[in-house]
Amino acid sequence: MSMRPTVCLLVACFVLLAAAWSQGLHADDAPTGLVVDKSNGAVTISCKVAPRKLPNLSEVYPIEVIGTLAAPAGKKAHETVVTFDVKPSQVHAALVELGLAPGKPALGEAAVATGPELRISLEMTGPDGKPRRQPIEKMLVDRKTGKPMPMLKWYFTGSSIKRPDPDKPETVYGADASGTLIAIFPVTDETVIQTNLTMKEEPLLKLETNKKTLPPEGTAVKLIIEARPGGGK
Repeated sequence: MSMRPTVCLLVACFVLLAAAWSQGLHADDAPTGLVVDKSNGAVTISCKVAPRKLPNLSEVYPIEVIGTLAAPAGKKAHETVVTFDVKPSQVHAALVELGLAPGKPALGEAAVATGPELRISLEMTGPDGKPRRQPIEKMLVDRKTGKPMPMLKWYFTGSSIKRPDPDKPETVYGADASGTLIAIFPVTDETVIQTNLTMKEEPLLKLETNKKTLPPEGTAVKLIIEARPGGGK
């Protein structure tokens, strides 16, 4: 008996589940720390600059994600720029409130992320006590050369939907399980936002935080996610 009908049915089910998650999430359920500004097409998340080394790990790993839940809930909390307390699914819902429809996350060597284009920035308090905002790319440098990370395209992909137990029908929003909100490389599809980079660039671009622009670890900052004009819906 051919397995093709069964595989097709499973794929169709996961597509429908992802659509249901997109429609069923509500940003109104978000805790303090998530602000939706429809008039300016922006979502603001209260964050903290993440530690670069976790006490349970022996080394400092290159940056692969921009934002995640703090450890231990965040699986990539050892390689992130900022951490927060908001569920990734609530950020997904907030972006939908802005009128954006998620695309598709990438995973693996040949995969390419799709979705409405976004602008990612970090807002912090300047020396004069006033807030200042910079593109997230300014917060990162190449580990070897010290050169700033190139400007990238960021896409609202939405997360994959996962079944924690393959023997049970219950599903979860994958990014809530991983804690990852924004991934730089397609090393995971359990995220809400990805870049235009592929796995081909991952071995070549080992990133570190830019100590000249990023405040000290533990500093309160704001992650700004904006709908890019003309970036699609």
